[in-house]
Amino acid sequence: MITEIGHFALTLTFFVALLQSTVPLIGAHINHYGLMAFARLAAVTQFFLLTGSFCALIHAFVTSDFTLRLVVLNSHSLKPMLYKVSGTWGNHEGSMLLWVLILSLFGACAAWFGQNLTDSFRARALAVQGAIGFAFISFILFTSNPFERMAYPPFDGQDLNPLLQDPGLAFHPPFLYLGYVGLSMAFSFAVAALIEGRVDAAWARWVRPWTLAAWIFLTIGIALGSWWAYYELGWGGFWFWDPVENASFMPWLLTIALLHSAIVVEKRESLKSWTILLAILAFGFSLIGTFIVRSGVLTSVHAFANDPDRGQVILGILAFFVGGALTLYAIRAPKMQSQGVFSIESRETALILNNILLAVSAFVVFVGTIWPLVAEMMFDRKLSVGPPFFNLAFTPLMIVLGIILPVGAILPWKRGKVGRSISKLRGAFVAALAFAGLAWAMQSGKSLQAPVGLFLGTWLVFGAVTDLLSRIGKSWGFLRLCRLPRADWGKSLAHSGLGVTMFAIAGMMAWSQEDIRVVMPDDNWSVGQFDLTLTDVRAVRGPNYQANVADIILSQNGATITMLNPEKRFYTVAKMPTTEAGIDYRLFRDVYIVLGDRQDNGGWTVRTYIKPLASWIWAGAMIMALGGLLSLSDRRLRLGAGIGRPDPITKVTPAE
Repeated sequence: MITEIGHFALTLTFFVALLQSTVPLIGAHINHYGLMAFARLAAVTQFFLLTGSFCALIHAFVTSDFTLRLVVLNSHSLKPMLYKVSGTWGNHEGSMLLWVLILSLFGACAAWFGQNLTDSFRARALAVQGAIGFAFISFILFTSNPFERMAYPPFDGQDLNPLLQDPGLAFHPPFLYLGYVGLSMAFSFAVAALIEGRVDAAWARWVRPWTLAAWIFLTIGIALGSWWAYYELGWGGFWFWDPVENASFMPWLLTIALLHSAIVVEKRESLKSWTILLAILAFGFSLIGTFIVRSGVLTSVHAFANDPDRGQVILGILAFFVGGALTLYAIRAPKMQSQGVFSIESRETALILNNILLAVSAFVVFVGTIWPLVAEMMFDRKLSVGPPFFNLAFTPLMIVLGIILPVGAILPWKRGKVGRSISKLRGAFVAALAFAGLAWAMQSGKSLQAPVGLFLGTWLVFGAVTDLLSRIGKSWGFLRLCRLPRADWGKSLAHSGLGVTMFAIAGMMAWSQEDIRVVMPDDNWSVGQFDLTLTDVRAVRGPNYQANVADIILSQNGATITMLNPEKRFYTVAKMPTTEAGIDYRLFRDVYIVLGDRQDNGGWTVRTYIKPLASWIWAGAMIMALGGLLSLSDRRLRLGAGIGRPDPITKVTPAE
């Protein structure tokens, strides 16, 4: 009965979304308040209906209702409860239902908290949001129905993909979707602005908090996925330039560009056309990520589905919305006039450079991701684009971005002096050089990777501190510092987090050590400054898997540090092996051990990695997210800007 209610709620949402996408547009066109107000009612109704539908699907997974085809394919009665719940979105159909639920959540939030929006603008934005919802709800109902019944229900299910039976992957998709789908609000705001013919400081003030919220969730989601790949896949890496990893990284880069560009629109009434384009592209790349994950055109360990037919439908939805928005942009954008004037030496110029570097970086990642598919289709050649290409093409852009970022942050608006701004950063520059020199002196192999990474990291952190202190003037004081707007604190934290992550990545890649060998029980071996002893390998039975668990003593200078227990698991229902690394997490290094296969001589293959600064990578990401959260809590972002002067774009009114 609960399942039928969920299916009915999803079907009913189809009609609500259809009305939401049409009625408010008519109301805004004829200036009818009642029809425009319907957008808020429809958005909230759609959210509650989808919440009920999604809860019904969760109930089916929790109770192991094997009359549902989706539960049969992605669950098992012996699976732990956490993975029964996360199995709801650990598949194509369930994850799409979560996708549209989050879409409706953002629409409902715009209805609840969008009091600073004009009635007509809110109606148009929610109508665009409703149209996106209508398209994807149609896609779910007609091609990916999660409530499809089995004619002959089996006694038990086929279990969830073992790689997804992990706490990191249980929470990674919801956060990632909150970021992906959250960008739909920026897209809806951009299309509504193009329809209405109004892009000004007020619009930029409206779009920033929604974009910032999406970026925070996307940052957390990417960090969780990176951490999962690090400890679960058994390769000792945090980023593999996998197509699905890239699919989330591209909108993340464009969202940063959008946030900085919107600041210029708000402060200086410049970069209007570019900001609108970024809002369209950021969501467009989110849809590209949805296509990559579900179409099967690119192989990935993260992919949900391998169905080209459904991929074509998603591609059609992408083409309709992004193509339609770009067509509207082509018509409107030439008439959007920038009013702010600024010199070459100004913060506006620095933000333009920031935008160019981020946009080019996203394009580089896009080309590297999609090129194997293009080569196969156009030239009938099988190609693989891996880390060497991305490291060579992407890294220099990030180095340049890291160098200019502190200078741009401290430059004044409209007109400034680069030399004067750089003089304020002398202390940060000296500190960065000192730390880079220290890294160069301490390392055995004379590689520039770690010193350059440490220079950039220190430069960004100390540059952010310098920028923060420069805002309180010469009368330095703790209370005065605390009274600074939260947005200033948030910006400094976000920039510092980027610096921490840059340094950690460079240090981990430059100073990592790796050892692989066959080890017999009671054997000793050394890696770097650590000694290891394999004492035993035990057979263990889990709730839905069998495992071989190693007991490995980690010691240093004769003193035992800890016992590590890497596992080699085999999931009997899914008939799939996985590795569970044994990791000793410490502040400045990780010792990472992977148990391999048993050899003919009775020994075991063991891989050992020493990973310096690994935890700092995700700490930097969390610092960035915390900075975004602080900025989002700034009350100035929750207050409406004054109604700006409309752009000289020809408006269509009922009289015309």
